[in-house]
Amino acid sequence: MAHCTRPSVNTHYIGRRHYHSNGDPPRILITGSLGQLGTGLARLLREKYGIENVIMSDIVKPTKDIVKSGPYVFGDILDFKCLQEIVVTYRIDWLVHFSALLSAIGEQNVPLAIRVNIEGLHNVMELSKQYNLRVFVPSTIGAFGPDSPRNPTPNITIQRPRTIYGVSKVHGELLGEYYHHKFGLDFRCLRFPGVISSDTQPGGGTTDYAVQIFHDAIEGKDFECYLKPTTRLPMMYIDDCLRSLWEMLVAPEESLRRRTYNVTAMSFSPEEIVSAVRKHFPNLSVSYKPDSRQYIADTWPEVFDDSEARQDWGWRHQYNLEAMCQIMFDNLHRQHQLEATVAR
Repeated sequence: MAHCTRPSVNTHYIGRRHYHSNGDPPRILITGSLGQLGTGLARLLREKYGIENVIMSDIVKPTKDIVKSGPYVFGDILDFKCLQEIVVTYRIDWLVHFSALLSAIGEQNVPLAIRVNIEGLHNVMELSKQYNLRVFVPSTIGAFGPDSPRNPTPNITIQRPRTIYGVSKVHGELLGEYYHHKFGLDFRCLRFPGVISSDTQPGGGTTDYAVQIFHDAIEGKDFECYLKPTTRLPMMYIDDCLRSLWEMLVAPEESLRRRTYNVTAMSFSPEEIVSAVRKHFPNLSVSYKPDSRQYIADTWPEVFDDSEARQDWGWRHQYNLEAMCQIMFDNLHRQHQLEATVAR
């Protein structure tokens, strides 16, 4: 049986509360698991709870590496009976719901975003209530809008987002709180900033420029940014993001004053990350050509106030901008060397 490890940065966890009373680890389903966060979270949770106890699901055909890494099943969040069969067959205890259309993509297809982000969420919430699951649903800086204070943006404030992605996330936050108070559902949610990772390609989100720049730099390409150089947004490196998710999942119930918390690690603008990247690639050519994503970014927080998460359940980030740049380039260099070796 896999044993969980107590993180050195957090003293709020006591013993093995997140294990069953008989000592068995939880069985966890991850929807939308082939997105930016899913594969990394599956790897993290499998290290802690065992490979067979973490089931990845999506509607995308998996690679051989995904199939070899552990259980993977087809899971359509718009099909309640499909999800129900997975929960029953695999005896699921926790459900991490990643399936969603992101900000820029959602604006291009609003009806589909409503189906995936709202109707799919309803299936997950009702299923979690029916089978008494602990459910985690990520939220976002996009859950705030132009009427929200932007620097800093506190945990509780006016939201009123201007994208269907943000609207669906506010809906999810409120629905989760309602299910918690009405039915006792163990709903947990974190508002993530832009997440930076070397594991996946940029996927069309408003903060994805901060991933694209690393790929362009290491491939010797010119970097064209779709945001203005001074557009400041909250960000975090993926390892911090996934660790915050796990820490929220296992935080003792009595430490959670809220069901939804802001978490972040840093805030920077395109010109600041360009400066940091040029310490590694001094000749990087950069141009700025703002597009529709600029209008989205202008309504989002510049600095996230995550003091409540730090106070209530001990959240601490580990990576700042400089450390993130170093590890991103280290990882991408290794990937390129491996690809070159395979090509030969």
